[in-house]
Amino acid sequence: MRITTIILGILGIIGIMYKWRYRIVNTLLAISFLRRLAVSLSMNMPSIRTKILPGLFGKQ
Repeated sequence: MRITTIILGILGIIGIMYKWRYRIVNTLLAISFLRRLAVSLSMNMPSIRTKILPGLFGKQ
């Protein structure tokens, strides 16, 4: 019974986080420290960097 309650609670939290995922991300990225951390971590990933940087600095 206790395990069932824990599993249902976890599934409920996951469901709420999925439903409000964009609101949660926007709230977290409103904090400048977390925004800078997210950008620096994503720019350290080669696959993301190769996709984003040519579009930012390419000829228009």
